[in-house]
Amino acid sequence: MIHKDWENSETIKQITCVHANAKKFIVDRKLTPGKVYDVKNETEEFYFIIDNSDRIAGFRKDYFEEK
Repeated sequence: MIHKDWENSETIKQITCVHANAKKFIVDRKLTPGKVYDVKNETEEFYFIIDNSDRIAGFRKDYFEEK
């Protein structure tokens, strides 16, 4: 249940959203291209960030660029 504390955990790094064009899901409501997001956790395929709804969410790494 460690994921319940991610919102309050320390930021690992910051990343910039480069696009919000998803083929399968509606991502443009949760991400803004050009905006910098704080990474709270990371896996091989996903970043877990605080999105535009101020909640923790996981997104594929291809939506972002590392600073």
